[in-house]
Parts: sequence; structure tokens; C-alpha cells
Amino acid sequence: MMRTLFIAATALSIAVGTQAFAQTAVIEVSPEQRTTIREYVVKQRVKPVLIPGEVRVGAPIPQDVELVTVPPIWGPQYNRYQYVYWNDRVLLVDPSNRNVVHIVE
Repeated sequence: MMRTLFIAATALSIAVGTQAFAQTAVIEVSPEQRTTIREYVVKQRVKPVLIPGEVRVGAPIPQDVELVTVPPIWGPQYNRYQYVYWNDRVLLVDPSNRNVVHIVE
């Protein structure tokens, strides 16, 4: 009984610790990178999408919203993400879980 309880407590602490770490990951976007991203969206005339509900860092993007591959011009540090243009903002999204990791305003 104690062993089962210990295993369950260990598994729970690992799961909670992993989630806390994932939530604290921060994506840095310098002012120059922000300008490059904004200019790209304007020049390429990226079509904005409609996302119902709350949009914030850490929140998932609905499954029916198409994610777009980040172009190389944005820099190699963003190649693991995809993006969505929404409400005059660029949302960087982790495609593995569709969570917003950064909002470029």
C-alpha cells in the first residue's frame, strides 16, 4: 500500500513539475526581430484568422485554425514554431500542442 502511494506521489510530482517548466519557458523576441516579423506579415499580405474565445500565451489555438510555417527570414530560433496572424498580432505557436508561446504585437 505504501509503495503504491509513493509511486503515485512521485508520478504526480513529475507531471506537475513538467507542466510548471513548460509554462515558464519564455520566447525572447528582440525589437529588430519584431520589426522583421511585422514587415513580413504586411509585405506578404498574410490573411488574418478569426479565433473565438480568449487568446493568451499558454492557451491552445483551436484545431480548425490553420497554422503556418515560420519563414526562415524570422531566424533559426523560431523554426520549431508555427504562427497565426490574428487581430493585428502574430501568434507564435508550438505545433506539438498548439499552445501560444509568444504574441508579437
